[in-house]
Amino acid sequence: MSEPIIVKDAEILRGEPVFRGTRVPFQALLDYLEAGDPLDEFLKQFPGVTRDMAIAALEDAKESLIQRTA
Repeated sequence: MSEPIIVKDAEILRGEPVFRGTRVPFQALLDYLEAGDPLDEFLKQFPGVTRDMAIAALEDAKESLIQRTA
């Protein structure tokens, strides 16, 4: 099993979920997308997050929701 893309650590942003190896909150990606901003704009603002990381995090979140509703 590979390491999760999104991690929580009490020492980083008070335990808010962030992209592994960064201080970029996952919520920031959701906020960008909710506002209708393209993924490329998010990636431009947060260069520590790669396209693959963002897509994997969204896929993980989707899978988690599917499992909870099944």
